[in-house]
This record gives sequence, C-alpha cells and structure tokens, in this order.
Amino acid sequence: MTEPASSPFAPNHRTKVFALIAFMVLCLIISAAGGAVTATSVTGWYTTLEKPSFNPPNWIFGPVWTIIYFMIALSGWRAWLNGGIANNRPAFLVYAVQLALNLLWSFLFFGAQSPLLGLIDIVPLLALIVINCVMFWKIDRWAGLLLVPYVLWVSFAMLLNASIYFLNP
Repeated sequence: MTEPASSPFAPNHRTKVFALIAFMVLCLIISAAGGAVTATSVTGWYTTLEKPSFNPPNWIFGPVWTIIYFMIALSGWRAWLNGGIANNRPAFLVYAVQLALNLLWSFLFFGAQSPLLGLIDIVPLLALIVINCVMFWKIDRWAGLLLVPYVLWVSFAMLLNASIYFLNP
C-alpha cells in the first residue's frame, strides 16, 4: 500500500505555532500603533466633535478592536495553514493591504484630525475586507467566517465616520 502524496506545503507543529504567534504579533503591532495615534486625539480633539446619537461610549472600542484583531490574526493563520502565503498570494496581498489601510485610518482620522480623510480611507478598507473575507472563505471557511465581525464593525465605523464628517462641516 502506498502512502498518500503529502502536500508540498505541510508545516510541522512547531512551524504552525510560530506562524500563529507571528500573525498575532503582526496584529498586535498594528493595533498598538493605531491605538497610540488614537490616544493623541481621543481625549482632546475628538471630544469637541458633534457625534451621532448611535455613537458608542469610548470604552467599548478597545475591547471590540482587541477581539477583532485576534480574529484577524486567527483568520490569516488558518488561511496560511491551507497552502501558505506563496500558494495564496492574492489573498494575502489583500490581507496585507487591508491591514495597512486599517492602520492608516487611525493616522488620518485621529492623527491628522480629519474625518474626511478617514472616510476616504475607510471606504476602500471595507471593500478590501469583504474581498479578503471571500478569498479566505475559498481557502478555509473558518478563515472567511473569522473576518465577518471585522466586516460588520468596519461597516459600523464607516457609518459613524461619515456621520461625524457630515455633523462637523
């Protein structure tokens, strides 16, 4: 009896753990950098803005983003487990660009104190997250599903960003 052919990409246990840690660290760095920029304005400039009635309290953003970044990392890791980055290059390119736009939003909205620039960033960000979700779904259903809360939260954030822009001409 012959052994089934193994995949050219078959990471061992140590490699899988290292990759999970790498995805977590990547998301932690992005989260920390965005949080640091946000902290420069959230207790000053941001408090002076007119906000819509559905604006959540500030304390909710930290826990929600922490959970979402954890899910983004797990999603990337699960997609990586199913063929690696080289075999899923387009999906991981979208993953990288949406993470970069995610970080850029904090610099534009809070750092530059510009709801308009934040809005200009968040529209393509949301589109890329949806595309990433679909691409990861095709690689691994859980990888795609793990991005659904991110899609929902950024959809809400886009509505909030647009509302703040229109309320503060």
